[in-house]
Amino acid sequence: MIGKGSSIAHTRASMQYGWNQEKDAEVVYRQHLCGENPKEITKEFQTVQQTNARCRKNTLSFVLSPTIEDGQRLKQKQLSELTRKFTEQMNLKEHQAIAFVHRDKKHLHVHLYVNRIGFDGKAYNDSYIGKKSQLAAEKVAQQMQLTTARQVQQEKQQSLLYIRGIIKRNHERALQHRPKSVDHYIKLMQEQGVKVIPSINKSNQLQGFRFEYGGHNLKGSGVHRDMSGGKILLAISQNTEKGLKASKDNTLKILNQTVTLSTNLATSIAKKVAKQVIKKAIDTGIGIGY
Repeated sequence: MIGKGSSIAHTRASMQYGWNQEKDAEVVYRQHLCGENPKEITKEFQTVQQTNARCRKNTLSFVLSPTIEDGQRLKQKQLSELTRKFTEQMNLKEHQAIAFVHRDKKHLHVHLYVNRIGFDGKAYNDSYIGKKSQLAAEKVAQQMQLTTARQVQQEKQQSLLYIRGIIKRNHERALQHRPKSVDHYIKLMQEQGVKVIPSINKSNQLQGFRFEYGGHNLKGSGVHRDMSGGKILLAISQNTEKGLKASKDNTLKILNQTVTLSTNLATSIAKKVAKQVIKKAIDTGIGIGY
């Protein structure tokens, strides 16, 4: 579950959004309130807020988002408990509050509005409220045996490692076919279900490649350090006697589009070629005196 929080000044407008019947909203939690509609509840909030005229952003707005799977099984009673526990974790038990659940989208979420001004006229300290909301949501999720934001992140990381591995293996298979052009390399990758997207900036410069697979869109160097733009172009270049057909002004044709190699990319390739020439010379004994 993810928790987000902020201080706002537009209490009534936000509450009207939360109570929008077109979104199939239903009240799942309320405390210290009697009103039956946004106008009445806003007025109750304002009555207390008048005791602290210095505070401008005098309403706290939170959004609690369980995972899609958790949201599908949570009933109104459980959502009420979830919101109550979150309010307690945020030390807002003695503040006016109301919460609505929205089920209009696949991803269920709860909108919680809390009066920042307490009955003692003091304003709730909203420093780092975003971070506090995340930590409170994490604790509530653990208490209610729901999926935490940390668990979701770990699952994403594991999924990403798996996706990176597949893309890298397909990249290696494509190079085994010794593609003699970028277009040929792109076609070989596509045959394996990986879409290769040249990264071209506004100046029409090729900066590298991105890879799409399994709903992920990753930068080449983000997949593996051997898949940077420079290393891919160098690998392809080695499959032809004259190297890649780039013109003197470092332009290259890719997918029927003429692009310029970025300065960084051209320099990187030049350095790698120079290193390989030197290594070859050393390996063959050229230029070494005895």
